[in-house]
Amino acid sequence: MNRPEPLDPSPLLMQYVPRRRSASLSDDGTQAEVLAAGALIWRLYQGQLQVLLIHRPRYDDWSFPKGKLDEGETLPECAVRECAEEASVKIRLGVPLPVTRYEIQGQSGPRTKEVWYWAAQIIDGRPKPDGQEADEIRWVTPEQARGMLSQPGDLEPLDELQHLCDETRLHTVPFVVLRHAKAKPRSSWSKPESERPLAATGKRQAKTVEQLLSAWRPRTLHCSPWKRCAETVAPYVKKHRHRIKYRKSLTEKRAAQDPAKTARRVRRSLELVVPSLVCTHRPVLPLVLNALESWLDSPSLAEAIPQADPYLQPGAVLIAQQAVDRGGRIVSLEIYEPYED
Repeated sequence: MNRPEPLDPSPLLMQYVPRRRSASLSDDGTQAEVLAAGALIWRLYQGQLQVLLIHRPRYDDWSFPKGKLDEGETLPECAVRECAEEASVKIRLGVPLPVTRYEIQGQSGPRTKEVWYWAAQIIDGRPKPDGQEADEIRWVTPEQARGMLSQPGDLEPLDELQHLCDETRLHTVPFVVLRHAKAKPRSSWSKPESERPLAATGKRQAKTVEQLLSAWRPRTLHCSPWKRCAETVAPYVKKHRHRIKYRKSLTEKRAAQDPAKTARRVRRSLELVVPSLVCTHRPVLPLVLNALESWLDSPSLAEAIPQADPYLQPGAVLIAQQAVDRGGRIVSLEIYEPYED
């Protein structure tokens, strides 16, 4: 693969803070003392873009659903939870939107706060205020929203939402690449490689993966049948009751024997343009990433695709958003580091 040098990971890139890339933004870590997350929930109503705003009685302001992270929570999980709590809807996250930054007053002085945003669509429920955090909800056009939003910083993600709509890059579905969680060491395993299970840390990682994946809700699942991959996706499959297809072409052995077949399997998954997930092994990742690269909508996104071994850490997740109105071309990439004990 002919790719630029990989991104230099910051020590602040914890499992809470992703790397995000689109044609318009580049996020790599944070220096903020306070982190929050939210979503710009959108719809097309009679051909017109509309966005959901909430009125917060505590502040007497109009805002997007958003809030601070709970302990141990990732930014995407926070965004989804806040929309459920404040607007009573289940959402699927789409393309990342600009981060807003401002100072707040703390007990020891001013602190920097960041709110990380995503575009999002409702997958279940009808918006209604919870009566506490929000007492009123409105669908409004971007023009109306500009006159209602109380925080000037909220205009930047709104403008990007409008821009994505104008460029037919807003309506997307997620394509998720998951490397299996941490397995027992090869050196201490004497049975068939296909039966090597997750280590204790890997089992805990699998539970956090389930929570993270719930932000994108992939429903077409393709997984290596080897035990460590199957165990990684098992918590997600069990909770959401999705069907899963185990593909021998995604195993280390078959990928080494017939890499072209593995690449075709990944391309066929991309061609579906539905919320999808592929779970596989480190040696197979170059084939998966090559397939992703051929679907990029913008060459600038290539720098976000890992090129150096191990590509993704055990339990790490890569989210590629495919634009439905652009034939499934990938318009954004995000990488989430694994949970570590």
